Amino acid sequence: MLQTLLVPLADQFSALNVFRYITFRTGGAVMTALLMSFLFGPVIIRLLKERQTGGQPIREDGPETHLLTKKGTPTMGGVLILLALTSATVLWMDLSNPYVWSALCVTIGYGLIGFMDDYLKVSQRNSKGLSGKLKLVLQLAIAGVAAFWILSHLPDGLTTTLAIPFFKTLLIDLGWMFVLFAVVVMVGSSNAVNLTDGLDGLAIVPVMIAAGVFTLIAYLVGNSVFSSYLQLHYVPGSGELAVFCGALVGSGLGFLWFNAPPARIFMGDTGSLALGGALGAVSVITKHELVLAIVGGLFVLETVSVIVQVASFKLTGKRVFRMAPLHHHFEQKGWAESTIVIRFWIIASILALAGLATLKLR
Repeated sequence: MLQTLLVPLADQFSALNVFRYITFRTGGAVMTALLMSFLFGPVIIRLLKERQTGGQPIREDGPETHLLTKKGTPTMGGVLILLALTSATVLWMDLSNPYVWSALCVTIGYGLIGFMDDYLKVSQRNSKGLSGKLKLVLQLAIAGVAAFWILSHLPDGLTTTLAIPFFKTLLIDLGWMFVLFAVVVMVGSSNAVNLTDGLDGLAIVPVMIAAGVFTLIAYLVGNSVFSSYLQLHYVPGSGELAVFCGALVGSGLGFLWFNAPPARIFMGDTGSLALGGALGAVSVITKHELVLAIVGGLFVLETVSVIVQVASFKLTGKRVFRMAPLHHHFEQKGWAESTIVIRFWIIASILALAGLATLKLR
């Protein structure tokens, strides 16, 4: 918004030229989202506490310690993330950019699905929420619309292709199957973050790390000079997603202030589904879907642990892990919550560096 309003005045006031630069507006989005989180966080937490008697329902089949340490903590903290993220993005973005609107709509749409899920859990005092089938159908519908919208704006030659990391020019044309692939990426990323969200600060920091990586990726892919130098596939206009990713980092930092152990609020499905969807949408637009699997490898590991656990139990009647997702396995082994969270953060950081290496190793 500021870019649209102030850049036309740059001829009269040269200082306003800074609003032309994505780097400046990305920094502005980070700070705006962070400050909004600090400003509205206490208010939102107080309102949620007043309306959520007993806080988030705790799974009876979950770790026993959660019944003591997590009970009474309000959920739906994703509302704070979405408020800060959306406000900062709209304030600092180029309002004519279709890619940012695509990512923002997926994020808000998935956030609304999560909100309905959280609302049912809190109002009915159980951990079920929306049925899994209904939730999946809604996610698929939003991702499908977004995929078609994104494809209609991608440049010729990249519309239905899949870029392979480490290879300079290799593109696999999936045809219209790319729509299905894009949907799987967005829905899979959303649910993977949702599965990871189970301990204080466990999901939000890896999300911020991944968002930070994609801030750089979006900026490079959207810049003809840098993309040519690094031999990346140039996507005109995608650099504006750096503003969106920056706002995601800022809102994540602000939320972490209140989610740090012991958490005053949980993000709930409102936050986790939205954040995962946001990362998936950005990866599709920047043609770095496979890099997301590396950068977000922690989310992949958590998801695979659930798949392996369910498959093993159904086929053999035995469990591979003491409890799934993976972080609960280590809880059952006696690891302290802070130990699990920090070690998972370290893993996420290493995977992020591995993902960044794909930009140069070609």
